Amino acid sequence: MVAAASAVVAVGTVTGLLTALGDDGGGADRAGPRVTRPARLDALPVSPSPSPPSSPSAEPSRSASPSPTPRRPTPSPSPRRTSGEREPRATTAATRLYRHPESQVLDWVRAHPDDPRQDVIASRIAGRPAAVWFTDHSPAAITARVRAVTSAGAAQGRVPVLVPYAIPDRDCGGHSEGGAPGLDAYDAWIDRFAAGLGSGEVIVVLEPDSVAQSTCLSAGERADRFASLARAGRVMKDANPAARVYYDAGHSGWHPPAEQAAWLKQAGAASADSSDGVFSNVSNFQATADEVAYDRAVLDALGGPASLGAVIDTSRNGNGAPPDGQWCDPAGRKLGRAPTLSTGMGRIDAYLWVKLPGESDGCRGEPGTFTPSYAYDLAR
Repeated sequence: MVAAASAVVAVGTVTGLLTALGDDGGGADRAGPRVTRPARLDALPVSPSPSPPSSPSAEPSRSASPSPTPRRPTPSPSPRRTSGEREPRATTAATRLYRHPESQVLDWVRAHPDDPRQDVIASRIAGRPAAVWFTDHSPAAITARVRAVTSAGAAQGRVPVLVPYAIPDRDCGGHSEGGAPGLDAYDAWIDRFAAGLGSGEVIVVLEPDSVAQSTCLSAGERADRFASLARAGRVMKDANPAARVYYDAGHSGWHPPAEQAAWLKQAGAASADSSDGVFSNVSNFQATADEVAYDRAVLDALGGPASLGAVIDTSRNGNGAPPDGQWCDPAGRKLGRAPTLSTGMGRIDAYLWVKLPGESDGCRGEPGTFTPSYAYDLAR
C-alpha cells in the first residue's frame, strides 16, 4: 500500500459497528465505536454491526474506523453561498451524534476498571461519537441491523453515522478484501440496507476507498462500480428523505482534486438525487486544515448543487500525517477534533470519527482489534 493512504481493514464477517453520541465538541459526548474491526453484532442486543479496521492496500486507501467485520431532499441543510462559503447546515432537534452502546473500546473500559489508562481512554475515546460499520454481506440480517441503529438514534433524537462497506473487490484484494460476491448482489444488499434507514436524520459514509482506490479495476469494472454507487445513493435517499449520503474523496495526500472529482461525478456524487457531498481522510492522518482545503477544491471541481458539502474523519489526525508516510499505526499521532455537526466552516458539514482511535491497523495489534496501548498513546 502506498504510504500516502490509509486502508480499511475488515475483520470478521459481522457488520461493523461504531457508535457516536453527543456532538457538542466536548468530552461529554459518549461514543463506543469499534475501531478498525467489526464489532460482533451477533452478540449485540438488537442488530449488531461491527466496526472495521484499517487495512493496507497497494494504493493509498483509507482504513475505516470502527473496524471491519457504512432520496431525499436533505431535511435541514442550509444552502451554500455561491462564494464557496456557506453557513453551517441547519440542524433540527437531532443536533447530536448517536453513540451505539456496544463497541470494543467500551468492552475494554468495562473490563479494566483498575487499569491506569482506563480514565484517559474512557473519557477521551469511549466518550466520543463514532461511526457504525456494516462490513459483511448478510442480506437476511442487514435490514434489522441497520434499523436497530437508526431507531435507537431516532429515539434519542441523535444522528447515527453508518458506513456500508461491502462493495465487491473491496480494498482491491488487500487486508480488507471481501464484500458482496458481485454488483447484482451488492445492489440487492443496498436495497435491504436502505430499508432499515427509517425516517430520521442519518449520515451515510458510503464505501470508503470505493472511488479513490478504483484504479485497481479495469475501465469497464470501474464504470460498473460507479453506476452501482450512484444507484446506492439514490436508493438510500428514496428510502429516507432525511438521510445524508457522502461519497469517497480519498484524502489530500492522494489524488489531485480534479481527478478525484471526475471519478466522483461518474459515481453520482454531483447529483442531489444521490448525494450530499463527499467524505475524506477515513482512517487516515491528514491535518484538518489540509482536508478542508482539499475537500473544497474537490467540491469546486465536482460542480453540482451548492448544497453539497464534505465530512472529514478527524479521529487520528491531531498531529497530521507522519512525515515518512507511514500508515500502519504510526507513532506520534494524536486524536483530532471531536466529532460534531457544527464545524463553523463553509462547505464542511461535519467532523466525524469514522475510524475509532485505538483500533489497530495491524502493527500495534491484530488488524481491527482494540489495542489499549495504542489508544492511550493517541489520547494522552
